[in-house]
Amino acid sequence: MDLDQALWQVWKAMEVPEGFRAELIEGAIEMSPTGGTRHFNVNRRVFRALHDHLRGSGWGPANDGNVIHGLKVAVPDVFVVPDDVEEIEHPEGLGVLASGVALVVEAVSPGSANRRRDRVLKHRAYATAGIPVYVIIDDYDYDDGGAVTVLTGPDPERGAYARSERTPYGAQAVIPEGPAKGFPIGPEITGGRQD
Repeated sequence: MDLDQALWQVWKAMEVPEGFRAELIEGAIEMSPTGGTRHFNVNRRVFRALHDHLRGSGWGPANDGNVIHGLKVAVPDVFVVPDDVEEIEHPEGLGVLASGVALVVEAVSPGSANRRRDRVLKHRAYATAGIPVYVIIDDYDYDDGGAVTVLTGPDPERGAYARSERTPYGAQAVIPEGPAKGFPIGPEITGGRQD
């Protein structure tokens, strides 16, 4: 049994304490607490707005579920899947297959480990999984007092996205493709950074 298989077995057997999530990224099980009030509110606004935007399209938002690619597991804050989620259900019923996920959204939590997880580790994980659109809502992008970055064009071989569009808080980022095409992420969702 190799390391990935061993970690997969440990992850499947884990009892994750309430208020935490366990992800299997880059050869490690990452435990992190669910976000605070600011994090929750941003994700709730994204979820509600996506729900309205996607109504009748055959797609919808989901949150805090396992997105699985091979023996890797991520738990995005919000993600977009087909309404008939059974089509992309993991064979063991552990979550959904990344191959059926159209978009993921992460709201960056405070702390260097959390920022690294969303900006670096999950960037590579989602690109490697071929997820078409990755959105990072980042209160801690200090150049502009917060920014929304929309990454598209996943290159699974390189574990990177080909295109990155960064929009400072106060302006609207727009999803350029997929079921959520045209979905705006602006001040009504980000609300600016809360120090």
